[in-house]
Amino acid sequence: MKPNNPFLISGYHGPEFFCDREQETAKILNALYNGRNITLIAPRRMGKTGLIHHVFHHLKEQEPDTVTLYMDIFATQSLGDFVRLFANTVLGKLDSEPQRIFNRIGQFIRSCRPSFTIDEITGVPKVTIDVTPREEVNTLKEIFNYLASSEKRCYIAIDEFQQIAEYEEKGVEALLRSHIQFLHNVNFIFAGSKKHVMQEMFTSSKRPFYHSTQLITIDAIDRDAYAKFAIEHFAKNNVELPKEIFDTIYDKYNGHTWYMQAILNRLYGYNANVEASMVGLSTSEIISEYSYSYADLLKSYSTGNIKLLKAIASEGCVKEVLAGNFITQYRLRAASSVSSSLKKLLENELVYLTDNGYIIYDRFMGEWLRSLPF
Repeated sequence: MKPNNPFLISGYHGPEFFCDREQETAKILNALYNGRNITLIAPRRMGKTGLIHHVFHHLKEQEPDTVTLYMDIFATQSLGDFVRLFANTVLGKLDSEPQRIFNRIGQFIRSCRPSFTIDEITGVPKVTIDVTPREEVNTLKEIFNYLASSEKRCYIAIDEFQQIAEYEEKGVEALLRSHIQFLHNVNFIFAGSKKHVMQEMFTSSKRPFYHSTQLITIDAIDRDAYAKFAIEHFAKNNVELPKEIFDTIYDKYNGHTWYMQAILNRLYGYNANVEASMVGLSTSEIISEYSYSYADLLKSYSTGNIKLLKAIASEGCVKEVLAGNFITQYRLRAASSVSSSLKKLLENELVYLTDNGYIIYDRFMGEWLRSLPF
């Protein structure tokens, strides 16, 4: 179904509503066609998930029998969580006939009892499994054997892949690598938002995935390409979006895709020629809607953490958080305390380190913080 508003803030609805990323798309397609796995790195909300689905669209368009599977492991906490999600993502998706699905899963999955249900809308069988802690490794092996036995070409994207480094079990990277390296009919996209963790996983000679993939990073969409995309979609609705107003939005959010889309979505919904004042109105609406969740989030942080957040928000971007003049200007605590606060804020992704310095990860939260008394 065609969306009413072309500026999507979730989901993928086809090339018509996907802006640019032509070079990145071509790189990923070329790598996958030639049997190379991909490591895709981008800050959260920069558009990597949309890019993955855009690539999958092209793969299916050129080879309809290709199987494309996507799983986001951000919420997983253990190997068991991963195996369950992996099973639910993969099992039954490489066969089309229900009886063949039942037979093949029964042939390979022996360590636990699969549960089969039928999707009432599509009529396609759905498979779930309950993995016991002692059988997680065996079940994982069986799933990979199931994948390897298929005659179909398959592409699997695992989003927020750096999460496996947080599992309490040791050796998960090595375990996955030991299976993946022998799959000749399956290629992977390992996507992640924690740049330093992902780079360490795939470029350190001490890690199992060392030099096993082609690394691709994505940043902001090209300004002119994004402006053309946005202005043309407004024009289709007989509404004008002046280029200078688009540029203001782009500069304000450094082209960060989700925040751009959120503002453009609101402006498009006003159904009127865009004026500068409308940008402020749409921003205020969004920040107001999130303000209670922001306030609730900060309840779990110390005064020192919050003061540092406000200081970074006030500056917009801070090159040296531990610099004496920055600490003095915002009356922060000793450098050691600031260092501890910064570490926690980085780990919890409230602060993000860019090439230019530290920023508030959530751009709207940054604006909300700037509106608070210091």
